[in-house]
Amino acid sequence: MSGYRGRFAPSPTGPLHAGSLVAALASWLDARAAHGTWLVRIEDLDPPRELAGAAALILRQLAACGLESDEPVLFQGARSDIYERAFEALRASGLVYGCACSRKDIETATSAQPGWPAGVYPGTCARRTVPRNEIRAWRIRVPSTVVGFVDRCAGRIAQDLARDVGDFVVKRADGLWAYQLAVVVDDGAQHVSDVVRGADLLDNTPRQIFLQRALGLPTPRYLHVPLVVDANGAKLSKQTLAAPLDARDPLPELERAARHLGLPPIGARSVSGFLRAATAAWRERYPLPAP
Repeated sequence: MSGYRGRFAPSPTGPLHAGSLVAALASWLDARAAHGTWLVRIEDLDPPRELAGAAALILRQLAACGLESDEPVLFQGARSDIYERAFEALRASGLVYGCACSRKDIETATSAQPGWPAGVYPGTCARRTVPRNEIRAWRIRVPSTVVGFVDRCAGRIAQDLARDVGDFVVKRADGLWAYQLAVVVDDGAQHVSDVVRGADLLDNTPRQIFLQRALGLPTPRYLHVPLVVDANGAKLSKQTLAAPLDARDPLPELERAARHLGLPPIGARSVSGFLRAATAAWRERYPLPAP
């Protein structure tokens, strides 16, 4: 094994579908092309949205496609103590504050400021102390600075966090951890060197890099692959009732995923044969940059 460590982190809100297979296959192929380690991490951070049995089903679907974690599967729902330590480190550095704003409060505040970008938190609570019983969420202060990185597919990406995002949530008042904090902490804990995932998460990456720097964690390389969309151009998702992956006949599903990723037709007769050929094709299509 090389020093490459990649991961696939599905949420257990339903079975895998064609879009999630594309992300899983891309991350697995990138790890195998680099002779690295591939991990599966279950992102069970929001119990009210989870579907009973979904995590086990996802793992069975992945196994049917020959995609199995090289190390024990990590469940984020069991790691609250780890996230709490990171959260307290951010609080100790003065970066975290309590916020009492509802969505309606934020909409009212932004609409009252001409030219303020929609959806960007205006910092209402950043300059005051909110009584603990009024806190709806904990936010992290972001500076007016540009955070940039080079994506292996999209190229140079840069985002002014204060202007484009605003202070974002790292913990909800009900104790649930925000994706942004958990993903950064676990990528660091699992020594993830490369993140391969869907392009819908591209604009999340500067926030995650900011958190990595604040917590003293290394920044992985990133590769965001094209999304699978429906006939109306909307991203396939469990929320829009995308058809579940048919694990009984995985080869056609794998072939479609490979074509979506820009690989040539594989034409294999077995899952193992497909994965061997697809790994070679991936290495040509998405070479890793030189160290």
